Amino acid sequence: MNKFYGTGVAAVTPFHADGQVDYDALGKLINYLVDGGIEYLVSLGTTGESATLSSDERKKVWDFTAKAINGRIGLVAGIGGNNTLEVVEQIKQFDTAGYDAILSASPQYNKPTQEGIYQHYKAIAENSPLPVILYNVPSRTGSNINADTVVRLAHDFKNIIGIKEASGNFDQINQIMRDKPDSFLMISGDDPVTLPMIALGAVGVISVIGNALPRKTSDMVRLCLAGDFKAAQKTHSQLIDFTRLMFVEGSPGGVKAALKHLALCGNTLRLPLVPVGDNTAAKIIGETKKLVQ
Repeated sequence: MNKFYGTGVAAVTPFHADGQVDYDALGKLINYLVDGGIEYLVSLGTTGESATLSSDERKKVWDFTAKAINGRIGLVAGIGGNNTLEVVEQIKQFDTAGYDAILSASPQYNKPTQEGIYQHYKAIAENSPLPVILYNVPSRTGSNINADTVVRLAHDFKNIIGIKEASGNFDQINQIMRDKPDSFLMISGDDPVTLPMIALGAVGVISVIGNALPRKTSDMVRLCLAGDFKAAQKTHSQLIDFTRLMFVEGSPGGVKAALKHLALCGNTLRLPLVPVGDNTAAKIIGETKKLVQ
């Protein structure tokens, strides 16, 4: 599981101005991230706008990404949804070549009970040929995976290997860290709190800002994992304003504005998402210039 220690990046999906997937830009972004020193990439997580890609488009993006990475770093596929049977079917049909794990967000909108969440992930675990990473992001899904449910899943299924935790609830994080199996990985799913989460025992982050700033993000995380929080704090502080701007008008609009400035991809998003406004874009460009020399 060492390949999931450090910095993972939830990669954006670049689009042409007409909304079609821009594979040239995706290849450029992948190389930029690998060269930036990240440990692994998440293809078609929430940041990749997976909800607005067709089944055929998702397959093509996954295949392209695996070939472009070519084993240079770890690779995770985002496969989730609020229809358990459909998620299981997607996993059964998924071409695992080049992939190391599946990241699956808890069901959105339905607001299942904790037992419903448990049974959802039980079905995924029993049908997945790859290790599974849970994803708890209540701000998007409308429901929380409670600590007791996380710990229960971690103990009951050996192929559920970790959680991307983005609740921001440190009481919950503390409980999971105390009660989980030693091998179960706590991964920050929220850039602003990566440093304190690693201080509590998290093994790294699945980052949004790392799309634009892979070197700074991964260097900071390595310092944290080495226990040098004083040095890490310096970079953490430098990233505060940039990180805030990434989410002020929603994600991935913010980071795509930074990536456009860096000439890595355009800032086109698929509806219902739209690019950030001119004022926010100008602020993002200003912060990007400060951080990328």
